[in-house]
Amino acid sequence: MSRYDSFTADVLIVGAGLAGERAAIEAATQGLNVIILSLVPPRRSHSAAAQGGMQASLGNSAMGRGDNSDVHFADTVKGSDWGCDQEVARLFAETAPIAVRQMAFWGVPWNRVVAGSRMYDGAEIREDADKEGLITARNFGGTAKWRTCYTADGTGHTLLYTMDSVVIKLGITVHDRTEAISLIHDGTRCHGVVARCLRTGKLRVYAAKSTVIATGGYGRLYGASTNAIINEGNGMFIALETGVVPLGNMEAVQFHPTGIVPSWILITEGARGDGGYLLDKNHHRFMPDYEPKKKELASRDVVSRRIMQHIRKGFGVDSPYGPHVWLDIRHLGEKHINTNLREIANICRNFAGIDPIHDLIPVRPTQHYSMGGIRTNIDGMAYGLEGLFALGEASCWDLHGFNRLGGNSLAETVVAGMIVGEKIAKYTKEVSVQVATSLIEEHVGVQEDRIRALIDCRDGTENVYELRREMENTLSENVGIFRSEEPLKKAVAKLHELHQRSLRIGLASGGQGASPELASALRMPGMIKLAYCIAAGALERKESRGSHFREDYPKRDDENWLKRTLAYWPPGAPKPVLQYEPVKITELPPGDRGYGEASKEASQSK
Repeated sequence: MSRYDSFTADVLIVGAGLAGERAAIEAATQGLNVIILSLVPPRRSHSAAAQGGMQASLGNSAMGRGDNSDVHFADTVKGSDWGCDQEVARLFAETAPIAVRQMAFWGVPWNRVVAGSRMYDGAEIREDADKEGLITARNFGGTAKWRTCYTADGTGHTLLYTMDSVVIKLGITVHDRTEAISLIHDGTRCHGVVARCLRTGKLRVYAAKSTVIATGGYGRLYGASTNAIINEGNGMFIALETGVVPLGNMEAVQFHPTGIVPSWILITEGARGDGGYLLDKNHHRFMPDYEPKKKELASRDVVSRRIMQHIRKGFGVDSPYGPHVWLDIRHLGEKHINTNLREIANICRNFAGIDPIHDLIPVRPTQHYSMGGIRTNIDGMAYGLEGLFALGEASCWDLHGFNRLGGNSLAETVVAGMIVGEKIAKYTKEVSVQVATSLIEEHVGVQEDRIRALIDCRDGTENVYELRREMENTLSENVGIFRSEEPLKKAVAKLHELHQRSLRIGLASGGQGASPELASALRMPGMIKLAYCIAAGALERKESRGSHFREDYPKRDDENWLKRTLAYWPPGAPKPVLQYEPVKITELPPGDRGYGEASKEASQSK
């Protein structure tokens, strides 16, 4: 009996969320043999949890009139605090309307314009009769126009189910309950992955001309996160562990303003976009005090900081889970809540025991998204390894810079899937690569030895779950919304210690078969490396930009820090090596975002 099962494909895609499936569709429709690997059945991927919508400048709604790709581009660059790749942002903004319409053609039931008038935050909005039936949009943070296309507050769900139906229609092979644990490479070219079957524990080899990482974010490095429990950064750390692929801007961590207390499940930005208010313990609407123009709909980094600033001033609502603020959507009415916000209404009822039609929702900023990831070029190919691509949240394509606008992540998954998927197909059809059996045996042997060492406690008996708790606490306490020198130094020192201890993990169980403990033990060193890259990058970046806010360096410093962090981890090294590359400004030079601490409006309101 073979030690491992072997599979071959033209294109191997690791991750079955929206980005991975859209790239798979693009490759498969060009006649390529595609295999998708996933930890879970595709429709259980975290893309399904996205609620609010997908940005595209259609300009159909009354408040989106005059919108175009130029406005979307400018909003994206300002939202990123000038940290994004402007060539990528331009390509994205121009392609998003095509992607939204294609998804409608495939079956997404987008909400549509309904003619007539309605009130919004004290003002009347009148929808044009000649636009009735076209795809509409809602208001989202950091945008000059309403452009977030949506299906109530279950947009990720409808997009993913539609996308997966196309995958099934095309007959694309999907291997779920399968986890990639290392890349097969020779230092210059990627040839596939070594994977582990989560049902049986048996190793598998997948050899491919092109390997694509689309595994989503790393939210579960933090103790409290809106992310699903499968979001542990797997794809990022197997790329980092090659020693030649860098991770970009890992210190750029987004905290969503409204995670419900205490389960930290996301309450969509759409709740504020539809007219919801943030209230303090005195039931005072406080965001206009800080952001008189954008109010609750400044960018996410700004709203999260404003909430925490207000709580620090003593205006938070005390609870056993720490202070929080209230989200009030009661005035939107029962019909609107049970129609356009029905998912969050059910979350409130099922996970907090409250009814948002009548009750206030307890919320606090919660880790939500990773702007950083595997650094790629505009075609989606990873730095350092030929034949390796990355897209979606797992990548640093660098659409988002240091802060992602709400609605741009769902849009990125589909748009990048289209654009990068086409580049993957072109590359795959042109390349002819044979992988040596000896190279496969070498990489499988390394993983077999790792597993045997963990089972036999050869290197020690460190408890994987204790290491995880310490890592989560270290990030949550020291690398959060507000950052400064001493806590960051403390985090780096602690994560250095945890990395050393992670090399001495031993199993308490037998590690046979599926073994969740073995799966966690295989992941933990890589997860701690990601956490270390986040903390080290945050310590070195001595400025405030987007979601990276240093209280000891509160200003953006374009002269010294208009550059992207690249974190490498050489084989056997005790810590990451940080390098930098310039952020190329092609169209919009750095300036005032129009919201946030440095904006003219905010300065005048103080």
